[in-house]
Amino acid sequence: MTYTVAVRTLCEFTAKRGDLDLRFTPSPDASEGRAGHAAIAARRPAGYETEIALSGTFGALTVRGRADGYDPARQRLEEFKTYRGDLDAMRENQRALHWAQLRVYGALMCEQLGLDALELALVYYEIATGRETALVEHASAQQLRAGFEAQCTRFVAWAEQESAHRTARDAALGELRLPHATFRQGQRDLAEAVWRAATQGRCLLAQAPTGIGKTIGTLFPQLKACARGSIDKVLFLSAKSPGRQLALDALDTLADAHAKDNAVLPLRVLELVARDKACEHPELACHGQSCPLARGFYDRLPAARAAALARVNLKRETLREVASEHAVCPYYLGQELARWSDVIVGDYNYYFDVSAMLFMLGAHNQWRMSLLVDEAHNLPERARAMYSAELVQTRVDAVRRAASAPVKRALTRLARQWNAQNALSPNAWRASDALPDGLVPALGDVIAAIGDQLAEPALVRDAELERFYFDALHFVRLAERFDEQSMFDVTPIAGTQAKRTRSTLCIRNLVPANALRPRVAAAHSVTLFSATLAPAHYYADMLGLPANTVQVEIGTPFRAEQLDVQIARDISTRYKDRARSLDTLVERVARQYAERPGNYLCFFSSYDYLQQAADVFVARHPHIDTWMQSRTMDEAQQQGFVARFVEGGSGIGFAVLGGAFGEGIDLPGTRLIGTFIATLGMPQVNPVNEAMRERMQTLYGAGFDYTYLIPGLRKVVQAAGRVIRSEADNGVVHLLDDRFARPDVRALLPTWWDVS
Repeated sequence: MTYTVAVRTLCEFTAKRGDLDLRFTPSPDASEGRAGHAAIAARRPAGYETEIALSGTFGALTVRGRADGYDPARQRLEEFKTYRGDLDAMRENQRALHWAQLRVYGALMCEQLGLDALELALVYYEIATGRETALVEHASAQQLRAGFEAQCTRFVAWAEQESAHRTARDAALGELRLPHATFRQGQRDLAEAVWRAATQGRCLLAQAPTGIGKTIGTLFPQLKACARGSIDKVLFLSAKSPGRQLALDALDTLADAHAKDNAVLPLRVLELVARDKACEHPELACHGQSCPLARGFYDRLPAARAAALARVNLKRETLREVASEHAVCPYYLGQELARWSDVIVGDYNYYFDVSAMLFMLGAHNQWRMSLLVDEAHNLPERARAMYSAELVQTRVDAVRRAASAPVKRALTRLARQWNAQNALSPNAWRASDALPDGLVPALGDVIAAIGDQLAEPALVRDAELERFYFDALHFVRLAERFDEQSMFDVTPIAGTQAKRTRSTLCIRNLVPANALRPRVAAAHSVTLFSATLAPAHYYADMLGLPANTVQVEIGTPFRAEQLDVQIARDISTRYKDRARSLDTLVERVARQYAERPGNYLCFFSSYDYLQQAADVFVARHPHIDTWMQSRTMDEAQQQGFVARFVEGGSGIGFAVLGGAFGEGIDLPGTRLIGTFIATLGMPQVNPVNEAMRERMQTLYGAGFDYTYLIPGLRKVVQAAGRVIRSEADNGVVHLLDDRFARPDVRALLPTWWDVS
């Protein structure tokens, strides 16, 4: 078996030392880094070589990379690094990594040119001043080769272990069995479609009904395809925690079924959770001088990594145990283990966000990745948020107070650009198809000035300044990709003085297709699945799916007689009609409960409407048990709300459509026997949504449908899907609005419903 590794990857694995240090220090962006490298090279004499391709071998290992610069006359090899501020403030582990890379390049250069010795220079270039600092050492070829071989020895041992794991993994997955006696109706069709997409490297858009077992129905064939498709990693991505838990449970079920043959499934499953959920010391800063789990993190990482991977199942609890045993941070241990895991379960943002970790790692390591995107109907809205940015003008005043003189001058220039936008429409929201001239350059000046201030080592940290710095960076980054699928808008801030208008500037993504298209293209295969992906052309347009995307609609295993769907043609939930129709709505709910007592969910368009209906219902029917969703519910309270739906119980839960209880909860049997949906779920008509409607009309000729109707009815179908979870269930759905009888609305409801 032969292996190939990049110099940087080799050094990151073998040479990182010291503390984990997440204190913010401004660093050059990619364009500044390239400019810095060019500036250094321009100062070198004639005959100086740049971007020298180097490679060398050690046993079965080939190491490749590109050295930044070489002066043949002086036999001097240089590695360029750009930075901001005080060089002495650079992290110890960063400097150690830089030296390790340069020494490996030195070993490769000596071998390639037949040199006995070499001068090595780490050249640090300060972006703001153009100042160069060179750290120099002389090394013999023998010394460099010895160091190179020591690093390679460590890496080869790991690579051989990983190769053996991969061989065992692929063999076991080839023999993987469905953990149930048979496929459910529709589940086999879904599994076959996923298998074909994974083995052929295609994109699949699969609408499959709730209750057929979509999680097992996608994971099982995807894992079976890993060996044939030479797939390195499977990413199971979901919008919400319940979806991720279903995936982890399904993977446990597959592992347990394999274990019946007295063999542990050699599949490393990693759960990625948010930092605030994994952090053991949220009150401490994330660096060695503050947090004991950051102190010496990289020194203890190799042992912690080996111990974690021996466990195979790398869920949150396992990571916490291993991290505790080795005194390392569990969150950043999980981040490191992403490199060595087979299946990674996490949120959408780990792959689709602007600076997504898994996307970046995949590109750097050239991984062959397959994506399973759960509840994919959520991705358009989530992606819009990822690729939007806001700046709030009132926060500039707070930033100015702690700012240096150069920052204040840059903020003054920015204020002129900002106020010019305010003057165009001082009291009303305003949108534009283009970014205003001068705004982004002014923001760039502010970013540079704040970066210089934050780079001063003696500076007392100012959280507001740093927050504005990151917000401005994000805004400028999105400005660089601004196109016809975004808009720029200005929103006056209520309550500001008339002579001093303040506003919020927003780059608002309307269609995330152009942003997501390269993410989809980078994956070996992508399967997007949900119970509500109709019409398919809407999701293809919103998500930028390739033209050869396969679209499948899996037939339902449920019968129309299992679900009694009724439209209340005598009720209007339009805003102007709500008060007038409240009595009729409440009595319809009470009448259904009287006919068949049991557990019901009643969905409304807003918390205010929910409260109005609940108040009337409780006053008239106090004997019926009720419980209500609130705006401030935390995760434990949400779990308590769901726990009220017990088998054989009776009562009514009042909830907001599109919230925590409209999808992603499983209440089979008599835990839920009916829903009342008192809204079409359509977004509010406001200036922002109207501007979106106009843009959708221009782009796709379907402004109202793409902005209001399709997103709204998707929430309705998801909420109704809580009722029938298996072939043995039966229940009722009341659609409490006369508009549900319209043909264009009926067309977006599931075809198997027999609507009366």
